[in-house]
Amino acid sequence: MPGRLWAFLVAAATALVILGASILPFTTPAYVRLEQDRTGVGSLTGYSGGELDLVTNQILADLFLWRGDFSVGDADLGLVLNEREQGHMRDVRGVFAGFELLVLASVVVLALAFRRRPDSAARAALWRAVGSGGRGLVVAIAVAGAFAVFAFDAAFEVFHRLFFSAGSYTFDPRTDRLVQLFPEQFWSETAIAVGAVAIVVAILTALLAARRAGAARLAPVLSTSEART
Repeated sequence: MPGRLWAFLVAAATALVILGASILPFTTPAYVRLEQDRTGVGSLTGYSGGELDLVTNQILADLFLWRGDFSVGDADLGLVLNEREQGHMRDVRGVFAGFELLVLASVVVLALAFRRRPDSAARAALWRAVGSGGRGLVVAIAVAGAFAVFAFDAAFEVFHRLFFSAGSYTFDPRTDRLVQLFPEQFWSETAIAVGAVAIVVAILTALLAARRAGAARLAPVLSTSEART
């Protein structure tokens, strides 16, 4: 594979793996419940803590573990999500599944790249590509964050039009449980947290990659010097 194309694939794979790893902690029931408490979901829904745990855990299990089809609830609560809400969550699950496949493919690309055990020059190029992926992710998140801050409604609309059919993602917060369980503040604060974690991890990755690339570049020189002595 041509060097430039391989470097691009490694950089893209690095960015995707960092982003995927940064999202993962925010998909756990512990975080989701903490953020629901912060955003007053109990008051919005009228659910007790136990009921919130029940409904939220069922939704997360259906979303990430494919345990069901979002027909969540129990005998007391009844069916929590209506058909439109269930349909939207199935669409969301499909988007997450696609992203997860991209991340897994990226892990494979990085594993293959590092398993090749190239010479010093190739190792330096490999680490430079990793660093480019980290720096590129920082820039992408900064641009997306600025756009979201100054044009949130437009950013929301663009994102949803890219991945969902028109009209399938608009809900009434007065009556629809889905946006009561996960209100706008929940998503905005979670997006900020994910972005912050991803930026920190990406910067650390870029710094580490720069050090490793420098070490790989100097390895032949050091080996020659040691041989002469």
